[in-house]
Amino acid sequence: MTTGFCHPCHWSRRSRRLALLTLAVIGLVTALAQFPAWSLADLRAFDYLSTIDDPRPPADSPIVVAIDEPSLADINAQWPWPRDLHARLVESLRRAGARAIGLDIIFAEPSNPASDDALAKALGPDVVLAGDESLIVTPQADQLLRTTPLPAFTEAGAVTGIASIALGGDGVFRDLPSYDDGFAMALARIVGKATVPPSGKLLQSFGPSRSYPTVSYYQALDPENMLPKDTFKGRVVIVGLSLQNAPALNSGGADAFATSYTVHTGQLVPGAEIQATIFDNLTSDVAITRAGVPVAIGAVALAALLAAAIVRTATRWQTIALGLFAVVAIGLASFALVRVANVFVSPIGPTIALLLVAAGQTALDYAEERRRRREIVRAFSQYLSPALVERLARDPSQLKLGGERRTLSILFCDVRGFTTIAEALKDDPEQLTALINRLLTPLSDIVLKHGGTIDKYIGDCLMAFWNAPLDDPRHAHHAVAAALDMLDAMAALNAELHSEARRNGTVYHPLRIGIGINTGDCVVGNMGSLQRFDYSVLGDAVNLASRLEGASKLYGVPLLIGEQTATFAEADFAVLELDRITVKGRTTAAPVYTVVRSLPEEVKALHARLVADKYAGDLTADDMRFDRLAEAAPALVPYYQTVRSGHATAGA
Repeated sequence: MTTGFCHPCHWSRRSRRLALLTLAVIGLVTALAQFPAWSLADLRAFDYLSTIDDPRPPADSPIVVAIDEPSLADINAQWPWPRDLHARLVESLRRAGARAIGLDIIFAEPSNPASDDALAKALGPDVVLAGDESLIVTPQADQLLRTTPLPAFTEAGAVTGIASIALGGDGVFRDLPSYDDGFAMALARIVGKATVPPSGKLLQSFGPSRSYPTVSYYQALDPENMLPKDTFKGRVVIVGLSLQNAPALNSGGADAFATSYTVHTGQLVPGAEIQATIFDNLTSDVAITRAGVPVAIGAVALAALLAAAIVRTATRWQTIALGLFAVVAIGLASFALVRVANVFVSPIGPTIALLLVAAGQTALDYAEERRRRREIVRAFSQYLSPALVERLARDPSQLKLGGERRTLSILFCDVRGFTTIAEALKDDPEQLTALINRLLTPLSDIVLKHGGTIDKYIGDCLMAFWNAPLDDPRHAHHAVAAALDMLDAMAALNAELHSEARRNGTVYHPLRIGIGINTGDCVVGNMGSLQRFDYSVLGDAVNLASRLEGASKLYGVPLLIGEQTATFAEADFAVLELDRITVKGRTTAAPVYTVVRSLPEEVKALHARLVADKYAGDLTADDMRFDRLAEAAPALVPYYQTVRSGHATAGA
């Protein structure tokens, strides 16, 4: 029985490395998320997400009675104002139909007795007075202090509500107060919207400063004449400092605080409006729950696994596009959770996890590619020209080291009479070695120049092939062109050797080479043992190329090529059929050809007729075509002499 589970032992090296990278990133991001700086980054992300397409205040939201610039000018009294003025306001709002009144003003100290008495008489259970809570930290101890209204005011029926708010490490208010006797909580209970203190909730803003319906204090003293009818009827009213020109973040302000919306406007929000926002968060069930640690870790793990899936096979431009799409998707998912489910899952951790996995794997892939390039350069710099090595290093996918079947053109080049030369120089091995190197160097350069791959050196023999490891559609042409250049190079080298021998008074050893080229299907790849191997070729076409090189001396020509090579090369060179032979190891006769750079068409036609007559047995030694062809194609004179002498012997 088989299953779809893939045991880690069967994973590829890349898969194992990617799995370890993913686990490491999950652990790293989880650990970093515990630092305060990371938490502040999460909260800044919350600021942006919670204020995109944010809701407006509900229809029955509190009305803010602002102690603002027009009121200060109209009342024309020094702050703090007399408390009997606040008593007038409470009575005016009550007459106007307000359901609950919150005075975001602390009355902790006695003032004028008559004013205090007037305010006490105006208060009742529909009024909430602000209190304050502060933590005093000293080297000896931490002390929690509460400031509450005068007992006379609470004894008159007024409710105390703690208006203190906790600011984040960056000075921004986001966390809903958890006081059971909070200011907004007390107002909610007065209007019958009982609720439990929130825990771990974040504030949903309803816009910038002055988003709530706001009237000036002096207008609220006389609503019948200064405001539309029923402005306050059935509404919660919050009274507090709220300047029309909201203070900027860098200038600060009395009873004004930075909120999530401050990132857009740079303006602080008055405390009275913040209390109104808290009230709506408590009563409208729009407060946002901050995801716990398990959910945050799960989101990080999910993003890391998503990144691993994206880069699992390779990193390319499509991977970058998918990665960017995934980053956007993480942001959109976080926004959707805030807006639809009132849950905040920070996109910072998942985004960084995704980017770290993707970037880490990209870096590993880059390092692996550099390593492979170095290996390719090291492995093929001896076999290929620098240009081809660089092309192969840029795109290693063109290389299949495991072995593949290809149509190749194979060249064998051997020195004629090398045994005689070696015997003559047996007492001077250094000169013999220098001579071989001097011979093989230009021949090797020519192979590389024509895009060939040097397979090996076998003593004085050179083996090369074309169309591997890189594709070469004109491999037969390039092999033949290389062979002709090699023959030209031999003429130049022999001229140098002859000149040096005369100058040094030494024996001149002329060098002659024979070349065989064949084209056919071969297996090419790394071959050898597990410890030592070479990039080489195997196949019948290779054997025939070697046989052609050996047979070339029988026909008196330096270059012999096979039938398929001739078919590919005849469009660019003068290809001449010489004979049909059965080489060692083969049972069928195959035509063999030689090549010269160019010949007139009439000469090629005359040669073809001569060979056809040779096959038909109609050729004689005194045929005048031998002389005409020897004159027209001097390079083939030895061949014509061989054929002519053969027929002379046959005739005799």
